[in-house]
Amino acid sequence: MHSSPKKLNQSFTYKDYLLWPEDERWELINGIAYDMSPAPTRGHQRLSMYFSGLFMHYLNDKDCDVYAAPFDVRLPGGFKTDNDVETVVQPDISVFCDKKKLDDRGGNGAPDLIIEILSPSTASKDLKDKFFLYERVGVKEYWVVDPLNRTLTAFALGKDRKFSRGVVYAGEDILKSDLFENLEIRMEEVFKENF
Repeated sequence: MHSSPKKLNQSFTYKDYLLWPEDERWELINGIAYDMSPAPTRGHQRLSMYFSGLFMHYLNDKDCDVYAAPFDVRLPGGFKTDNDVETVVQPDISVFCDKKKLDDRGGNGAPDLIIEILSPSTASKDLKDKFFLYERVGVKEYWVVDPLNRTLTAFALGKDRKFSRGVVYAGEDILKSDLFENLEIRMEEVFKENF
C-alpha cells in the first residue's frame, strides 16, 4: 500500500494521485494536494442527496448526467495525457451534458454545472481556488450552497468567460437556471430541515 503525500507543498499529477490509498479522499488543484477529510456532516450529505435526486429526476429524459462525490473530474488544462494532469477535483455535484467528457475514470473536462456545499474545512477553497478554477475551465454554472446561512449563490459564465456577480437565493426565493429550461428550485424546500 502506498502512503498518502505528506509534503503538500510539492507538485503532484494525476499519475501520483492514482497511487494514493483508495480510502483517502484528495483533490489536486494546479498540482497542489488538498486532503478532503474529515467526512462530510449529515447536513452536507442531506443536501448532496437532495440535489442528486432533484437532477436525477429532472434529467431523466434529457441528454445530461449527474454525478455526486466521490467522482473524479479531471481538468486537463492543455496537458496531453492523463498522467500529466495537475487538477483533479471531486465536486459535490457535477452535471455533464457532453458525454464525450465521461469515461470509466470519471469526468475529463469541465462539467456544465458544479455544485459545492460549503463546510468549515473547505469553504475558503470552494469560494476562492475552485471559483477561479471553474471559471477558467469554462464551467457554465457554479452553485455554492451554504448550509450554515441557508443560502445558495449561483454564478453563470458570461460571454466574456467570466462568472457573473453571484445571485444569492434564500428564504422564499426560487432559483431558475439559465442552463436548464423549466428547472425551478425553491429554497424553502432545499433548506426545510435544520442542520
